[in-house]
Amino acid sequence: MSSNEHDVRKALVTLAIETILLRIGKPAYDEIIGRLYRDYKCYFPDCYEHPEYLKKILDDIYGKCSGTIIESIKKQLEGFETQKGIDMFIARISE
Repeated sequence: MSSNEHDVRKALVTLAIETILLRIGKPAYDEIIGRLYRDYKCYFPDCYEHPEYLKKILDDIYGKCSGTIIESIKKQLEGFETQKGIDMFIARISE
């Protein structure tokens, strides 16, 4: 995978995460991005390589309801889920 393809896939995942969290609400978005930085010193684009960070925070905040958010992110990525990198993101955030 070229660097450009990697960057595009990373941007798609970032956009999917941000879109779903902003649908929930700006306070949720702000809380999650704040926790990502506080706990892992990262931002949403870093979740492409480390989806476990986002999953842990969603699980901590929303408990069993985090599955609904993860499913929404996966649905947002429909059509791209077989692309290398995105497939790994989806598999790891779904564990």
